Amino acid sequence: MASKTLNPFVFLQQVRAETAKVTWPSRRETMISTVMVLAFALLAMLFFFTADIAMGYAIEKILGLGTGQ
Repeated sequence: MASKTLNPFVFLQQVRAETAKVTWPSRRETMISTVMVLAFALLAMLFFFTADIAMGYAIEKILGLGTGQ
């Protein structure tokens, strides 16, 4: 369990010690992860754009909108 400390200097020392234990990703890993996130965001955007256009077209056909009647 974490000790209850009210001294801000002790707290900052503990934060620094915990930060030193973190395994940070390399520049290459960060770049690969960033590219993957952007690629999947693009795929999701294309999917939802296509689905929106298809559903809009289907609703227009079902309800007979845009036929000029």
